[in-house]
Amino acid sequence: MSTDATGDYDERVTEEITVTVNGEEVTAEVEPRLKLSDFLRNECGLNGVRVGCEHGVCGACTVEQDGRTVKSCLSYAVQADGAEIETVEGLTDEAENEDGSLHPIQEAFHESHALQCGFCTSGFVMATKELLEENPDPTREEIEEGLADNICRCTGYQNIYEAVERAAEEMRE
Repeated sequence: MSTDATGDYDERVTEEITVTVNGEEVTAEVEPRLKLSDFLRNECGLNGVRVGCEHGVCGACTVEQDGRTVKSCLSYAVQADGAEIETVEGLTDEAENEDGSLHPIQEAFHESHALQCGFCTSGFVMATKELLEENPDPTREEIEEGLADNICRCTGYQNIYEAVERAAEEMRE
């Protein structure tokens, strides 16, 4: 923020962006420095996007932008102008369920007790989605490599890897 000649503060600079979030177009005025994670949580009300480390290390903020996972705490909302964003909340809609059932990845995490405290789960689920889209039958080593950008502070990796294997099997059927 800067001041003008009279010492009054200038109005904040904003930019209009339009982003498709989980299939819905959202137009908003945002400050250029607003992080994508904060935009998704505060402007769109999507609390599945978690902000952990704010350095892109933990992966809790992982979302899909134009079909590729990104760390939303490392991106600015203005950089997503015109993009399609999918968050963990969008996966349930993707399953096109009217009965409220979960996406097979979410169901596998639940069934495998891979949720732990749940803080990192949405990031792991989104990373798993990208992994299984690229490789529907990954080995354990490929799963570990595919999820290496996400950190579970509860150290529940065994159950997370089992959930990915379960989801892969379910999605191949």
